[in-house]
Amino acid sequence: MLRTWHVFLLMTSVALVAGEDQPWKAKQAADWNDDDVKQVLNDSPWSKTVKPDIKPGASQRRSGGGMGRGGGIGLGGIGIGLPGTGGGMGRHGGGYPGGGQGGGTTDGTSTDTSEPPTLHLRWESALPIREAELKARETNAPSVDEDHYAIAVYGVPSRMANGSADDLARQFKSQASIKREGKKDLKPSSVDVLQREDGPVIVYLFPRSKEIARQDRRVEFDAQIGRLQFAQSFYVDDMMYQGKLEL
Repeated sequence: MLRTWHVFLLMTSVALVAGEDQPWKAKQAADWNDDDVKQVLNDSPWSKTVKPDIKPGASQRRSGGGMGRGGGIGLGGIGIGLPGTGGGMGRHGGGYPGGGQGGGTTDGTSTDTSEPPTLHLRWESALPIREAELKARETNAPSVDEDHYAIAVYGVPSRMANGSADDLARQFKSQASIKREGKKDLKPSSVDVLQREDGPVIVYLFPRSKEIARQDRRVEFDAQIGRLQFAQSFYVDDMMYQGKLEL
C-alpha cells in the first residue's frame, strides 16, 4: 500500500511539473519567449500535427476493380460511429488507418510513391493561438470573426488545392465536420481557401451558435482535402486558458 502511494505521489509530481512547463499555463502571453510561441503554435491543445491517408485516385480504383458490389477498395476506419470499421475516437486522434499511399495506372504499375505530407492544424479562433501569432508577427494569419470557431490546415501541397477557390471551398465544406459523442456532427458554415507563397491554407468556419462546451470533453475534426483524408481529436478540458475555455 505504501509503495502504491509513493507511485501516486511521483506521478502527480511529474504531471504538475509538466503543467508548469506549459507556457499557456505558466506565463502571461506578454512574457512568452520564442520557444513558448513555437510550442503554442505547433504543439499545444490548440495545435496538432497529423499524417493523413491518401485516398486512391481514379486510375487506382479502375485497376482495383472499382467500388461496385463485385470488387472495390478498402479505406480503413474513418472515425466514429461507422459500423464494421473498428474505428473510433481514440485518445491519440490522428489519421485513418489502412489508407493507401501509392498511385497507379490501369495496369497496376505505381506512379506515386510519395509519402503523405505532414499537416498542421490550428484552432485559429482560440485566444492563445491569436496571441502567439501576434508575438510571432504572423501578419498574414487568417482573419476570424467572433461568430465562428475556426480551424486552419497548414502544409497542404498546392496540387491538392489547385483550381477555383470558390469550387474548392464548396468541395472542402462538404467533406468536413466536427464530431462529438452523442451529438449531431457540426458542419462548417463556410470554408476559406487562402493561397500563400508557401502553399494554401484551408480555414474551416463553424458557427458558434452550435456551442462546444466542456461537457463535450473531446471533439474530433474530420476532413478531406483532395485525396488527403484525416481526423484529429482535441480535448476540451485541456483547452482552458486564463480560466476560460478557448476555442
